[in-house]
Amino acid sequence: MANLKEIRNRITSVSSTMQITSAMKMVSAAKLKKAQDAITAMRPYADKLTELLQSLSATLDADSGSKFSTQREVKKVLIVAITSNRGLAGAFNSNIIKEVNRLTSQTYANQEVSYVAIGKKANDAFKKTNKVIANESGVLDDLTFDNVGNIAQMLMDTFVAGEFDKIEIVYNKFKNAATQIVTTEQFLPIVPVEGSPNNNTDYIFEPSKVEIVEQLIPKSLKTQLYKGVRDSFASEHGARMTAMHKATDNATELRNQLKLTYNKARQAAITNEILEIVGGAEALNN
Repeated sequence: MANLKEIRNRITSVSSTMQITSAMKMVSAAKLKKAQDAITAMRPYADKLTELLQSLSATLDADSGSKFSTQREVKKVLIVAITSNRGLAGAFNSNIIKEVNRLTSQTYANQEVSYVAIGKKANDAFKKTNKVIANESGVLDDLTFDNVGNIAQMLMDTFVAGEFDKIEIVYNKFKNAATQIVTTEQFLPIVPVEGSPNNNTDYIFEPSKVEIVEQLIPKSLKTQLYKGVRDSFASEHGARMTAMHKATDNATELRNQLKLTYNKARQAAITNEILEIVGGAEALNN
C-alpha cells in the first residue's frame, strides 16, 4: 500500500484537476448559450435562402445556368474541414478528421484531394500531407459573417477558375449539448433541386430572373459556409462542456476513492502504533 504522503499528493493533484475541469465546464456552458442562440436564429434564414435559390435556379434554361452550378468530371476535390483551435472536447475533432480521411481513402480514392483547414486541429492533422492549400484557423477567433465570407469567396474563385471540380464541407452539426452530428455538405457545384419545380405561380421578377440568381448565389454560398462554421462553433462548446462535466465527475469519484484509501491507511498506521506501544509496555512489565 502506498504511504500516506504519496496518497495526500495524489489527492491534492486530483483536486486541482477537478477545479480546472469544473471551471472549463462553466466557461463552455456560458459560451454555449450564446453560440446556440446564434445558430438557432440563423438556420431558418439559411435554409429558406437555399430553398429559394434552388427553386429559382430550376426554372432557368440550361444555357442560362450559373458558373457555380457547372457540372464537370470530378478529378480534383477540395474538402473544407471545420474543427476547433483547442482540444479537450472529447471526440469533437477526431470525428471530423476520421470522416475526412474516410472521404479521402474511399469516396474520392481515385481523385486528387486537397484541404482547407478551418481550425488548428484540422491543420495539424492534414499539414503533413502537404495538401492543405489554406489554413483559416484565425477566423474562429473573430467569427463574423464578413470573415467567413472571405473564405467562401476564395472557394468560389478557385471553383470558377477550374482548380477544383467539387468542393465539400465537413463539420459537426449542432443538435444539443451532448450530441453533434458529423455532416458532409456539397458546397460547389450547387446541388440541383430535387423533383420538378412548381411553375404554376406567376411571378414578376425585377430585375430579370437570371440577374436575381447571379446575385443570390454568392450570398447563399457565403451563408451556407457561415452556418457550417457557426454549427461547428456551437458544437465545440457543447462537446467541451459535456467532456469537462464527465471529467469532473470522474475526478470527484477518484478523489473520494483516494480519501477512503488514505483513511484506511491512516487507521492501519495508528493501529500499528498502538499495538507497538502496548507490546512495549507489556515487555517492560515482564
